[in-house]
Amino acid sequence: MTDILAQDYLLEARQMQALSFVVHIPLVCFGIAFPALVLFVEWRYLRTGDELYRTLARRWSKVLVALFAAGVVTGTILSFELGLLWPNFTATFGEVFGLGFAIEGFSFFLEAIFIGIYVYGWDRLSPRAHFLSGLPIAVAGVVGSFMVIAVNGWMNHPEGFTFENGRVTSSNAARALFGNSYFWHEFIHMYVAGFIVTGFVIAAAYAVYALRGRWGRYERTAFAVPMTAAAVASPVQLLVGDWAAREVAKNQPVKLAAMEGLGQTTKGAALHVVGWYQNGEVVWGLGIPKLLSLLAFHDINSTVQGLDTVPLEDQPPVNVVRYAFQSMVGAGTIMALVAVLFLYLRWRKGTLPASPWFYRAVVLCGPLSIVALLAGWITTEVGRQPWVVYGFMRTEQAVTGASGIPVGYGALAAVYLGLVIAVGWVLVRLSRVPMAEPPDDRIDTVHPLSHVE
Repeated sequence: MTDILAQDYLLEARQMQALSFVVHIPLVCFGIAFPALVLFVEWRYLRTGDELYRTLARRWSKVLVALFAAGVVTGTILSFELGLLWPNFTATFGEVFGLGFAIEGFSFFLEAIFIGIYVYGWDRLSPRAHFLSGLPIAVAGVVGSFMVIAVNGWMNHPEGFTFENGRVTSSNAARALFGNSYFWHEFIHMYVAGFIVTGFVIAAAYAVYALRGRWGRYERTAFAVPMTAAAVASPVQLLVGDWAAREVAKNQPVKLAAMEGLGQTTKGAALHVVGWYQNGEVVWGLGIPKLLSLLAFHDINSTVQGLDTVPLEDQPPVNVVRYAFQSMVGAGTIMALVAVLFLYLRWRKGTLPASPWFYRAVVLCGPLSIVALLAGWITTEVGRQPWVVYGFMRTEQAVTGASGIPVGYGALAAVYLGLVIAVGWVLVRLSRVPMAEPPDDRIDTVHPLSHVE
């Protein structure tokens, strides 16, 4: 009975952590990319003197505050969960990764201070001083995510310490976090994802305005800025993803085998699209000969390690990892196609697309970008299982023995539900606040998609 209860609590602890990540990670994307977009728009105001850009930056800065406040709540919960749900992990390896979280905490406070200065300084600082006050916000957002992903990269590829008799005997935190070769592709992958998610979600909101007939110069500008950021980032992500997949093949071959459903070590391994993994093979899938070997090692005859290289108890849940990975790739491919179409039309005609179907596709890409983001993190985290620190500590060894997890799980779900409702309400209210001095040509008098600037 004790073992059954412990396993139930392990699953609930994992679910609590997963729920927190699902809510928090999209906010991290906005923390990475949104300050840069706001500052770009304000920079355009400084360069051109066009009040439209100032109006847009000022309204977006209010959204930035609302999302930052939500991130404070979810980030605080995550920091407590790390110690409460996984006490053995923090007690054993805290001296290795603690530096990363310490620096992340400083960056958070720096970001909070300058957000306050930025938001309340619109009419109190000179235009140049106000713009400069926003730069630390962008820097702090990137630094904070840099540190957290450094810790995650170390968890996936632990190094920079010695481990004897179940404890760390010596460590080099700087080397473990920042000298870790596995970390860099994770950070760049997440950084580019930040612009994809932020760009598509904001562009999707203004695409809805276009489809409803509200398509003046203000809306077109508010659409073009984030859409351009997402359109540039999406094709780049395909290249970064290739780099990431090759690093996984090199350092975590079991994760790659789970991603592709490769049961047996194979020379010239095929890649299977869709299908279901069972009994060591993918059934009902479309196999493309030797493509997995080509993508993993850039050699069609290379050998790819299969799940047979480790015991069953050391294998992750294959179909969860596999479908998460394929969802990420599928969603990313769709967004890249929309992005390339946008860039082509923008470059060839110098205008925004005029077809309503394009704006419907952008509306779809908003939630699709979040699906790709979450699917990517599921691939990373579930693909590492059953290890919390790859090869050194299993997740079941790190979990708490507390018996109140079901109560905490229910309370956490209630808190996040209330937070989502509150943030949604705030954002709707902000979108309905009338502009003090509406820019000229706010709403076209003819069909909004019949002509664009």
